[in-house]
Amino acid sequence: MISTSLQSNLLANWNFLGSIPWMRATLWDFYTNVVVIYFWLCYKERSLIAKLLWLVLLVCLGSIASCSYILIQLFKLKRGEGLKELFGNKNG
Repeated sequence: MISTSLQSNLLANWNFLGSIPWMRATLWDFYTNVVVIYFWLCYKERSLIAKLLWLVLLVCLGSIASCSYILIQLFKLKRGEGLKELFGNKNG
C-alpha cells in the first residue's frame, strides 16, 4: 500500500481514475466499510484518543486495520463469551 502510494499519486490521477466505474464502486465499498466499523468502534471504545487513532488507521490501512481491530476484540473475549459480548460489551 505504501509503495503504491509513493509510486502513484491518487489525487494527481483522479480525473482518469474517477472516470472508471469500478474505481468509484471500490471507493464507495471501502468507505462504507470504514464508516460501519468505525461506528461500532466508537460504541466499543471509551477513549477519544483510541477512537481517533483507529479512524486514522482505518482510513490509511483499510482492511488491515479492520481485521486487526476485530481480531483484538475477539482475543479480548473470555471463555464462553460470544457474539453478544463481542458486539455489545464496551471496552474499558
